[in-house]
Amino acid sequence: MSESSGVAPLAVLGPDRGGGRLADVLPSALAVLGVPGSADPLGLVPALAGVRRVAVLLVDGLGWYQLPTAAPYAPTLAGLAATVARPLIAGFPSTTPTSLVSLGTGVAPGAHGVLGFTVRVPGTDRVLTHTDWAADPSPSTWQPVTTQLERARAAGVAVTVVSRPEFGGSGLTVAANRGGDFRGAAGGEAVAAAMLAALAAGDGPTLVSGYHADLDRYGHVYGVDSEPWRVAATEVDTLLARLVDGLPSDAALLVTADHGQLDVPAEHRFDLDTDPRLRAGLRLVAGEARVRYLHVEPGAVEDVLAAWSEVLGDAARVSTRDEAVATGWFGPVPEEHLGRIGDVVVTCNDTYAVMASRTERPMASKLVAYHGSDTAVELTVPLLVVRG
Repeated sequence: MSESSGVAPLAVLGPDRGGGRLADVLPSALAVLGVPGSADPLGLVPALAGVRRVAVLLVDGLGWYQLPTAAPYAPTLAGLAATVARPLIAGFPSTTPTSLVSLGTGVAPGAHGVLGFTVRVPGTDRVLTHTDWAADPSPSTWQPVTTQLERARAAGVAVTVVSRPEFGGSGLTVAANRGGDFRGAAGGEAVAAAMLAALAAGDGPTLVSGYHADLDRYGHVYGVDSEPWRVAATEVDTLLARLVDGLPSDAALLVTADHGQLDVPAEHRFDLDTDPRLRAGLRLVAGEARVRYLHVEPGAVEDVLAAWSEVLGDAARVSTRDEAVATGWFGPVPEEHLGRIGDVVVTCNDTYAVMASRTERPMASKLVAYHGSDTAVELTVPLLVVRG
């Protein structure tokens, strides 16, 4: 790869780690397109001088540490990884909803408020699953930050979002990508065709944001480097090759991801629903297997901290909400977003995870690969920059 992350895959990263962030991608893309007031934290403007059309493709689950694993089945990806790749930090939790909204808004999770895969709706006993979110709560209220796509459109840029048809109008799509014209596309070939068509549609400055989900799905279900995952990596490669070959001469393609993945062995799995020590004092549980948000009964914080610390030991770090916010991973968190984070936050180390076999969908505890925590393999994603 053209630039090394220089960190062991299971090393825990801190928010002060240098280098670019996933949230920097669209601000830099807008700077390339000349949108007033756009910073260029990734320094893309000099290399992309003269570019008037930018396509940004997010490949779900294509972490930095998955690039060498995919290379034997993805020659186009391997070539780009060797020549035009650099590592970025996705952000915490390293999970799809949080990363998609960080990309779309250009800000840290504390500001945009999509603080995990599932979170408690403050003042209620409802757990919101961001990937199943329709219109309640209102996306514009739940996620109040102006998106980079809205900024681009206001500056006269033609903006298109390409994603799976069923995601059109969803709460997550609106929160991350409002401001773009939605085009539904299922499968790599359809995503490539829709993105290239949108790039070529007009003569003015153009921004196209695309999303491809299959690599992540097959990693979850079968494991990283399983045969189905390898097939999905080949399909990603076909998508990339089509985009690279079809780029207009005044266009650039930016390829990135939302997180990496790691397999969790059976002996590294705890189940909070079958261990009474872990259930004691809990009101509700949110987050996901690698990062748990525990909302507790009044007065139970210290007891829950002690019990979870004793049971999990070195498998996780167990902290209060204030301690978790103080790490800086979320960035500044306004008062209205604090209640979305658990009273107690459990961040898994190594390849450990905490399942909730009864309170979550059964399939969630039967997956092979997971993500969400603050290890390098989960947090580090690539940025590939290709000129037409």
